[in-house]
Amino acid sequence: MAEQIWGIHNDTLTHELVDRGFISIGWDGLGDLTQIRRGREGLKKALTVLEPNAKVQSIAGQAGVLFRFAHEIRVGDIVVAPYKPDSTINIGIVDSDYYFDADAPTHRHRRRVQWVKTGLPRAVFSQSALYELGSALTLFKVNRHVSEVMTAMRLKTNDADAIADAVDTLPREPSVDASIDDPDPEQPRASQIERHTRDFVLDVLSSRIKPQQFEELCAVLLRAIGYEARVTQYSQDGGIDVIAHKDPLGIEPPLIKAQCKQRFSTVGSPEVNQLVGTQGPGELCLFFTLGGYSKDAQAIERQRTGIRLLTGEDIVSLVVDHYDQLPEYWRRIIPLTPVLVVSDGAE
Repeated sequence: MAEQIWGIHNDTLTHELVDRGFISIGWDGLGDLTQIRRGREGLKKALTVLEPNAKVQSIAGQAGVLFRFAHEIRVGDIVVAPYKPDSTINIGIVDSDYYFDADAPTHRHRRRVQWVKTGLPRAVFSQSALYELGSALTLFKVNRHVSEVMTAMRLKTNDADAIADAVDTLPREPSVDASIDDPDPEQPRASQIERHTRDFVLDVLSSRIKPQQFEELCAVLLRAIGYEARVTQYSQDGGIDVIAHKDPLGIEPPLIKAQCKQRFSTVGSPEVNQLVGTQGPGELCLFFTLGGYSKDAQAIERQRTGIRLLTGEDIVSLVVDHYDQLPEYWRRIIPLTPVLVVSDGAE
């Protein structure tokens, strides 16, 4: 039987999932799930005791997640795990049966995983795939966009731009089985809509504008937060793409030098050091990129004053937080509108 692809969300544990190679879910109060008899019905009964005020539909949904995690996932299946701290995606292969780690402080229901790709920027995948991976369920089957996940996992390279290019050439897949085996179909909530919006902005910045426009947007964002900023001559900037300062004439310090890279591939320490090499006394440096930074590059930021490394998520936050201050030209390119949405906490 072909391997199944599972999506799993974990908002409790972070780096230890990758560092120690496992996936996990909560409900620690239930104890070892293999000791609960009668399948889903037994899980429903145990959950009702644990949560006497929960609604019947909620109990049924929780029991479905627990049953799938303990009994339906197989060794060799693939897991796709969105990583909330830096909004990236990890892909791995299930390497063990279910086990209960009684010594763990939390999330004791676990399975070992061999991670194949980690830290993939979300924009590697299509908007439709990201919406499926943004399911409100803790654990769910990935039925659509299977080829995107498999392509990203099997490519030999870890270069995010190369992976994105390969995924972009794939034909868009029809739904194989869009049904969810829970009694109540999920509805979009605030966090899903917010994530979808952020993914849309990233997609615009990566594929719908040119590198010169990306540099101009970085300058626009600096103006939106109160700086005077100008773009240097493209391709003849000596590594500096944007210059900014507080006063209109650019006389008063500090002077800000910014480098802008419209790409998802990880920025390493050599590129950050190149920017640092342009830094004069009292000057500040900014690095804008749609992807992220290597550990060595992040270490430079921690150890040196006057430098800030901005990721794609940071840039999206600037766009969203200062959207009203953006020129009309950019609001046409990135069309957003404020809405009221259902809270995640709503029953």
